[in-house]
Amino acid sequence: MATVTIKGLKKIYDNNVTAVHDVNLEIKDKEFIVLVGPSGCGKSTTLRMVAGLEDISEGELYIGDRLCNDIPAKDRDIAMVFQSYALYPHMSVRENMAFPLKLRNFPAEEVTRRVDQAAEILGITQYLDRKPRALSGGQRQRVAIGRAIVREPAVLMMDEPLSNLDAKLRNQMRAEIIKLRQRISTTFMYVTHDQTEAMTLGDRIVIMKDGYVNQIGTPVEMYNKPVNLFVAGFIGTPVMNFFEDCKLKLEGDKYVAEIRGVDFVLGDFQQKALKANGQKPCDIVAGIRPQHIQIGQGELTAVIEVNEMLGSEVNLHARSNNDDVVMVIPTVGLKTDVSMGATVNFTTQPELIQLFDKESGNNLIWFDKESFDKDAPVSKSYPFGDIEYLG
Repeated sequence: MATVTIKGLKKIYDNNVTAVHDVNLEIKDKEFIVLVGPSGCGKSTTLRMVAGLEDISEGELYIGDRLCNDIPAKDRDIAMVFQSYALYPHMSVRENMAFPLKLRNFPAEEVTRRVDQAAEILGITQYLDRKPRALSGGQRQRVAIGRAIVREPAVLMMDEPLSNLDAKLRNQMRAEIIKLRQRISTTFMYVTHDQTEAMTLGDRIVIMKDGYVNQIGTPVEMYNKPVNLFVAGFIGTPVMNFFEDCKLKLEGDKYVAEIRGVDFVLGDFQQKALKANGQKPCDIVAGIRPQHIQIGQGELTAVIEVNEMLGSEVNLHARSNNDDVVMVIPTVGLKTDVSMGATVNFTTQPELIQLFDKESGNNLIWFDKESFDKDAPVSKSYPFGDIEYLG
């Protein structure tokens, strides 16, 4: 197995368009890393440079201790699973899975052993004699994964492998990939635009936008400690509520967030972090997760416009002054009127409020100001490990 080390990776096309800017990433042996972001953010291009399917314009790529910039894809000891399955229609499942081994002149007995073992792991033994056209989308994707893992690669790479499947099959295949990861010893690089896949599959997540890495961290870090507005709005379902035109004030020795005229004295951890940063009062955007809102109390008010009853919880889409607010409220013990058109009071715990600088979009608690290049866009690359947590 192998580590993957990416240093200052950049992709510049012939028309001088830079698709990937200065990516730095250390992937541990047997780690499952997920690159996620909107379409056009550079995640697939980054994966393809690691795989050897795109030339590297600048930077260095190491797989294990070997510099791989100029090594052909076939010699990098990696395997790739594509979005389109890319199965040979005239071959059986067994022949498709055996093909990369036969190209490398493996003995027939070893080919049979590896194919049978991969088919058992993926639950497709009964389909080995069928042609791809006789399989469902989920079964074809299993075959594509099987064709990759029979090579026992140092790095297994997947480029949006579930995007062609319906919602039910995607859920099933996510579970299959989690099981697969537990049964084979390899390093995974996985690309998706689906934050649910990223959160459920990855040991760590790399969030990209406009060719830059915004944040690298565990799913819990992404959810609780987003470094800027983009990450905060990208991770989490439903998305975080953002309250514009709020203020961070200093009253005595306490920091206070003013949201729509209501003051929230921030928690001890936030006070400590803001003081350590020497933070001055400023205009902010306040972020509150829908799950962190309590209704039937507090001084903030909203009018419910849409009521989505989901059984154990209800999703409320409401309007508070000029802000759209989504609230996820447990139905157990719910006594407040949540019918459409009703006005509700709501609040949150101050320590759960995220504070974003209005001008830069950076999180005032989690963003490392000292490493910020003032001339770069907000989405400049930041190794998440360089951010010092103050608590």
